[in-house]
Amino acid sequence: MMVDLQSQLEIIKRGAVDVLPEEELVAKLKRGRPLRIKAGFDPTAPDLHLGHTVLIQKMKQFQDLGHEVIFLIGDFTGMIGDPTGKSETRKQLTREEVAKNAETYKEQIFRILDPTKTIIEFNHRWMEKMDAVAMIELTAKYTVARMLERDDFKQRYQKQQPISIHEFLYPLIQGYDSVVLKADVELGGTDQRFNLLMGRELQRGFGQEAQVVLTMPLLEGLDGVHKMSKSLGNYIGITDAPEDMFGKLMSVSDDLMWRYYELLSDNALSEIQLLKSQVADGLLHPMEAKKLLGSELVTRFHGANAAESARTYFETRFQKRSTPAEIRQQFSAPQPIWICRLIVDLKFAKSTSDARRLIAQGAVRVDGQVVSDVNFQFHDATHRIVQVGKNRIAQVIKENLSDPY
Repeated sequence: MMVDLQSQLEIIKRGAVDVLPEEELVAKLKRGRPLRIKAGFDPTAPDLHLGHTVLIQKMKQFQDLGHEVIFLIGDFTGMIGDPTGKSETRKQLTREEVAKNAETYKEQIFRILDPTKTIIEFNHRWMEKMDAVAMIELTAKYTVARMLERDDFKQRYQKQQPISIHEFLYPLIQGYDSVVLKADVELGGTDQRFNLLMGRELQRGFGQEAQVVLTMPLLEGLDGVHKMSKSLGNYIGITDAPEDMFGKLMSVSDDLMWRYYELLSDNALSEIQLLKSQVADGLLHPMEAKKLLGSELVTRFHGANAAESARTYFETRFQKRSTPAEIRQQFSAPQPIWICRLIVDLKFAKSTSDARRLIAQGAVRVDGQVVSDVNFQFHDATHRIVQVGKNRIAQVIKENLSDPY
């Protein structure tokens, strides 16, 4: 049974950056039939992280509204490499690498999506059947001038950096996927806008009704600055151990926590707003709100028992009033404090330059999580324990307070 139009729009637009164009989405919804919702993922790495699940969570919302969800694994496009945001030609993956990664995706997405209601497609299925004539016909539907309007291509062209011809094929093939799948709506990150709009153009070129494009924001990683990425080390993997996932979520800043709530939580926006008001009014500590989010997400990927165990582990190891036996000292410090300064004050490093070197080596941990950002700020609202190597461990408390908690 389909939900009423206004309620659908409210759910669909939650967290979205753009719905292009919204009036076409409304017209499609008014027809009262399930829409075909497409989102593509290139299997360029074996594991998904929470940044990827922003789109998958939106797919689940469409699925819960009664629409048909197509999870497209770009095993063909993955061998080309998406040029989006790249200043140089991307390394091409082998067929074997792509196939291996694709298998892990199939298992991981069903931690969110309903496997009985999800269509999984692979774009090699139609692209490997396309002959040279058909490919030439496809490339004839777009111009080089239009391709060079794309920001990353434009910048590389202006800087006289090489652009391989095969990179122009990527957005064309992504758009052609929408033609084959007869997509009504395609989801993607804001960085995919050009590729998503290509689908609209090609569908018109093939005599189809154009899809609506819905873009979602790129989720910031643990550093709160850059988008979540394995290469930057600021990610939370959905296959992370429950204790690691929970601990990483506890290290997210108080402000970023609300963005995670909006984009990743199943809670209604009204419930999230209530939590936010309680924190603002001092009725709920930000850490408690963060624990609720951590428990929800660990439950989603590992189950309720694992979530309860992860929360207990965090509270026992990092928040109990008594100082753990392995901690060598307590230290009073101003809050917030730059991590490098703190390490020097603790006499865990001789200088801030030495502290930077330790961070670069991955030797510094806060509450059990490796610190990779040399500009990290230690704050008592979310942080407790500093560790350098195996034996230099300290519990940090606020200055001039006998009971920091």
